Amino acid sequence: MRGKFALVAKIIFLGITTAILALLTESAFAQKQYVIGSFILVAAIALNIVYLTSISVPFKFFLPGILFFFAFVIAPIFFTAQMSGYKYQTGNYIDKAAALEQVISLGAQPDAQGTTFDITVGRTPSNEYAILVSDITNDKYFISTPTQRIEVVKAAATFDANGVAISAPGFKSMTADALAANDAYSKIRYKYEGDYYIAIESQNAGGVFRQELSYSAKTGILTNVFTGATYTDNHRGNFAKVGEPSVLLSPGWRAPIWFENYSRLVTDQKVRTPLIRVFIWTFSFAVLSVLSTFALGLLLAMSLNRPIRGRRLYRSILILPYAMPSVMSILIWAGMFDSDFGAVNSILHTNIHWFQNPSLARSIVLLVNLWLGFPYFYLICSGSLQAIPNELLEAAAIDGASPRQVFRKITLPLLLQILSPLLIASFAFNFNNFNLIYLLTGGGPTQTLNGEIAGATDILISYTYKIAFGTNFQDFGLASAISVIIFLIVASISMYGLRRSKVMETFE
Repeated sequence: MRGKFALVAKIIFLGITTAILALLTESAFAQKQYVIGSFILVAAIALNIVYLTSISVPFKFFLPGILFFFAFVIAPIFFTAQMSGYKYQTGNYIDKAAALEQVISLGAQPDAQGTTFDITVGRTPSNEYAILVSDITNDKYFISTPTQRIEVVKAAATFDANGVAISAPGFKSMTADALAANDAYSKIRYKYEGDYYIAIESQNAGGVFRQELSYSAKTGILTNVFTGATYTDNHRGNFAKVGEPSVLLSPGWRAPIWFENYSRLVTDQKVRTPLIRVFIWTFSFAVLSVLSTFALGLLLAMSLNRPIRGRRLYRSILILPYAMPSVMSILIWAGMFDSDFGAVNSILHTNIHWFQNPSLARSIVLLVNLWLGFPYFYLICSGSLQAIPNELLEAAAIDGASPRQVFRKITLPLLLQILSPLLIASFAFNFNNFNLIYLLTGGGPTQTLNGEIAGATDILISYTYKIAFGTNFQDFGLASAISVIIFLIVASISMYGLRRSKVMETFE
């Protein structure tokens, strides 16, 4: 009975899961997200095959982890690497078709007088969108559709209290609810005179414009019909003026530029100089953080490894910083060092601007990270010390080794062998410790008046964030390139450290 119940429960669970995944697959394909849709479809098929058959029992345990690994690790890495090869920045967000549509839409100029009319939006008897135009200045009224203009006799129209025509023969106005439900009417160009048309600027007003840019789908060239200037695809995400390639039409589109974002990291001084400075500080910050937290954690662990009165109380106190949410701790430290109302300045009777001096700001970052990180190393060092056989220490003492020699020759090497993976993981974490930098200093101090983006305490990940989101000009392509570099650096250092520590040999 138990086996049947488990089977029924499994089938029900798989049925619900498959139904949800099928809906997500359909939605993804409907939005032309073919890669995402294909992955969800493969996941649904794999789940049913693995859990409804006995092909591979171990795979039943590994499959969820494998799917999540591909979805949340491999896919983001692949997407980031892909975006690093594109011109993907402010003004170049959308695809080429959408950009061309907007360029043509924006390539319109109002008439010399800036003429505007009161309008009423509605439909013709054939259900075609139309506007009833009131030219109150000239006492003229007409119905305008995308293809024709129909004059309206004033006596035949109905007016509101402001003298604006709201109905006429051959025209039926739309309700406010109907207008709110569908904005297709606002994208239509309504006939006026000659090359001029009326574009809706609000539900009750329209302006007179004429198209300045004309696009030839056959040649792929945009032409200014009044000046004769032509614009072609510069294969870098914009239409550029022929003969003046620096003159670009906006908006542009995402376009592949291959390794240009990576070359900018070396050749563009505005990018290279702050990047080198940030990289040096990032590496120093990660190394100093690991060394300081490990040293303090080990010192406390060795101190409390001996039987002393109140040891349990001391241990409980030492792990309090680790138990408290890091966000709260960081914000409390930031408040303590506030130049105007901070507790530190109040206690010292000073007025030091702690976060305005690069050296002081960096010191505070290291201090706060020490406070946040030492409980972790205290815990793991305590456990590791207890795992070292006492026989080794006693034998060394009998052989005449001093406590320093025992620590240097036996205790520390064994600890490093045990804790190497955790030290490397701590380095990788601090290399990308975005929360600490963002919440404590915001990466500052920053010389914004000099046009700088990188601050004195910015690490690579916070600098990348500023490039992508921190200014009015957002460069996702360059940020993606730096992200790929960060990944390669951390992965390389981690693999090298693991090989040097010979930890991987235990799994071979």
